[in-house]
Amino acid sequence: MTLPQGLTPGIWTLDPSHSEVGFTVRHAGISKVRGRFTDVTAEAHVGDSLAHSNLNATVKTASFDSGDANRDAHVRGPEFFDVEKYPEMTFHATGIEGDGEDYTLTGDLTIRGVTKPVELEVEFTGIAVDPFGATRAGFSAEAEISRKEFGLTWNAVLETGGLLVSDKVRITVDAAMVKQAA
Repeated sequence: MTLPQGLTPGIWTLDPSHSEVGFTVRHAGISKVRGRFTDVTAEAHVGDSLAHSNLNATVKTASFDSGDANRDAHVRGPEFFDVEKYPEMTFHATGIEGDGEDYTLTGDLTIRGVTKPVELEVEFTGIAVDPFGATRAGFSAEAEISRKEFGLTWNAVLETGGLLVSDKVRITVDAAMVKQAA
């Protein structure tokens, strides 16, 4: 499998100031709540083909931000991420397939000490050289997971019989990766 056009072998690291890792979950069955993580690192070792490339990412769970201080404290607490006991979530790629702009990235996602395989649908959005001479590659990715599979089981029953927080969580990643000097 060939590399996306313009992506060259080497080490590429996430530019956190131009990237976002977030998620969406349905709340009370009627609305969507979004959150993001502000402390994320990722490094890709790009080989001469996709088969010879890998990616590892780490998210600091305490960096969760939904724009609501009360909710953020609850989500960081023991009923959800339990950031004191589980300070990081990790993703380790195990394979990638596709060509052109569309790819499927498979890997092991670990949340709260539970590791499960996950598939991300990835769009390669291109290569650019910025005004400072850095070569950048852009990617967008999405996946859907069951939070219960990762031990995130807290919930509350609504008067109407539904649940306050859905089991399905949509993960979204918009990443700018910067090629490191040899």
